[in-house]
Amino acid sequence: MISVLLADDQHLIRGGFRALLEAEDDIEVVAEAADGRQGVELARRHRPDVALVDIQMPVSDGIEMTRRIAADPELTGVHVVILTNFGLDEYVFNALRAGACGFLVKDIEPADLLHGVRTAARGDALLSPAITRRLIGEYVSRPPVTGAAASDGLAMLTNREREVVAHVARGLSNDEIAARMVISPTTVKTHVSHALTKLAARDRAQLVVFAYESGLAVPGTRPVP
Repeated sequence: MISVLLADDQHLIRGGFRALLEAEDDIEVVAEAADGRQGVELARRHRPDVALVDIQMPVSDGIEMTRRIAADPELTGVHVVILTNFGLDEYVFNALRAGACGFLVKDIEPADLLHGVRTAARGDALLSPAITRRLIGEYVSRPPVTGAAASDGLAMLTNREREVVAHVARGLSNDEIAARMVISPTTVKTHVSHALTKLAARDRAQLVVFAYESGLAVPGTRPVP
């Protein structure tokens, strides 16, 4: 059973999502929060698999809620999915940097919402190739970060791990990366896992941000077909 926490200051929004989610046999809404501070408290109390978090809330917004969940070692199993009315914007980008595994727009089709919750519960990032390209084009195509943090992060990765992370940043799945590198999907998964550990990243979404900010991946490039 997938447990879900809803955090949104609009009661009708929470009610609509609850009705949709609880109609599924494998999903249960365990708590609802009207602001970010309450959301963190409920996350600590219920340890949900997925937290659906609105960006703009009173008291403490969705970005701060995401940051506090990501910083709590006891909440590593909570996968934050950002809810937004606006699609990809600076708030969403900041939430991804804070530790969210992806985002969904509030007017999403019901089937896509359910798919998103199940994807997040598995620990996968909600960043399709199309979304990754928009992320790159709009927010990550800034000059690469050249400070010590980026250099230290790159230095910790092996050449193979760097190559894998660059492919992840372009939106490729493990199977697609395996085909391009002529290795097994299991080996790709191992490289991704090692990169996540070395970079202290929660998921693939943060690998995408790191790859482009460090210059490991170059904005505007596409994987070779």
